[in-house]
Amino acid sequence: MLTSQEIDELIQIMKRLIESGKTIIIITHKLKEIKRSADYCTVIRRGEYIDTVAVAEVSQEDLASMMVGRKVRLAVEKTEAEPKEVVFEVSKLNAKDERGVQVLNDLSFQARAGEIFGIAGVDGNGQTELVEAITNLRKVDSGTIRIRGKEIQNTTTRNTMDSGISTIHEDRQKRGIIPDFTVADNVVLDNFKCGSFSRKGILNRAAIRSTASGLLKEYDVRPDGCEDLLIRGLSGGNQQKVIIGREIANDPELLIAVQPTRGLDVGAIEYVHKTLIRERDKGKAILLISLELDEILNVADTIGVIYDGSINAILSRSEADENSIGLLMAGGTLHE
Repeated sequence: MLTSQEIDELIQIMKRLIESGKTIIIITHKLKEIKRSADYCTVIRRGEYIDTVAVAEVSQEDLASMMVGRKVRLAVEKTEAEPKEVVFEVSKLNAKDERGVQVLNDLSFQARAGEIFGIAGVDGNGQTELVEAITNLRKVDSGTIRIRGKEIQNTTTRNTMDSGISTIHEDRQKRGIIPDFTVADNVVLDNFKCGSFSRKGILNRAAIRSTASGLLKEYDVRPDGCEDLLIRGLSGGNQQKVIIGREIANDPELLIAVQPTRGLDVGAIEYVHKTLIRERDKGKAILLISLELDEILNVADTIGVIYDGSINAILSRSEADENSIGLLMAGGTLHE
């Protein structure tokens, strides 16, 4: 994952190699990089060859339509945010990694109701450790994490959820689903102990299946009627829809979305972005952590740039562009 400046440098290196007579094959789902670097593009969908086109003769929208099989809106459509009260606050957070190396350094920010607060940064600058600290998968050395004024740091993951935080984790296979459970069981992973789904330790299968059926229909999870299938058999995009639907159904005070579109096609990306904006418009506080700079710029209302375990700067969306964010991601300042 590179900054915009590093991507420019990489593309220039590729072009120099081409000029020297080399042939380069680039495999990517990033349409902007295809347009900037490739002469010809072969599109595949569901493992099948679709077409080969001259890149100069097609638009990003054309490529997206070929990739998905329908028209896709690449630009995120949303109204201006109307942020309200502060819902979530991290203040002067410090933590170490498994090696004992300091990875979070006095990190501070706030997220408000009705706002998507995006955190941009090059991978390895403390994003993973921050999410682990918030969700109580990692102890912190000092600092506070508050949801509606209540401190939750160094407690338990159950306390995190009970305090009103739902998380779409970066690694859906490791922390988002249990692959060998059914789709229906994965829908109620957070709440299987509640009275609606179990009594005296016995699961109410009918209630679980009924709840799952409603959620799968609402979020258009394919294939139809997949409640009893193992979730490992679903595509990545449909697994992600299950996770998003489950976490939103918890009606959280704060929804954390970490790399929510990682590995998804442009059609699934469009759906995820619409869902996050819909929840923002309902007044939810959203924390979006992504290595995709385009995603941050398209979806977030306020952007915090993380570098070396701390927030380097906080910008409104109107203040931010690729160059300024890229500079901050590399440790620079806006005054350089």
